[in-house]
Amino acid sequence: MAAKEAIKETTKEATKVAANRFSIDYMSLSSGLHTFDFEVDDALFAEMESNEIKGGKCSVHACLNCSDAKLDVNVVISGSVVVECDRCLDDCNIPIEFSGLLTVRFSDLQHDYDGDVMWIAKGDQLSLKQYIYESIVISLPYRRVHEEGGCNPEMMARFSVADDDDIVETEE
Repeated sequence: MAAKEAIKETTKEATKVAANRFSIDYMSLSSGLHTFDFEVDDALFAEMESNEIKGGKCSVHACLNCSDAKLDVNVVISGSVVVECDRCLDDCNIPIEFSGLLTVRFSDLQHDYDGDVMWIAKGDQLSLKQYIYESIVISLPYRRVHEEGGCNPEMMARFSVADDDDIVETEE
């Protein structure tokens, strides 16, 4: 019985750590610059229930400038994610490079997050999870394909280029 309780406690702690792994307790920090490093893995994309990103591994470096009035967070993300290739539909590894500035302001009133300014209540932890996820998503190229020659040959064999004679035959 004690073993089951220990397992439950361990599971609760693991869930709590996962939920807070992209959070910063800024209230315990002095004014000035502070740096934080986070690792993004498949778990983030599963948590966010991403339909387009199947997995990935990215490093996040956050430089937080702490003041009484606001927080400025410079975020740099690098790594790669796995998406479906638009050409052959196989998994495709896409490199990610992102650099952005997030301003965090304090208010007891509810404000909308617009992608550049986040509003939180004074004393709350700063969670970067949504910002990191959205930054990765907007870093994806419009067209997601393997490098030339990297697509599934069986799928590519199903495609053929139609010439004018084929088009005329189809129209008749």
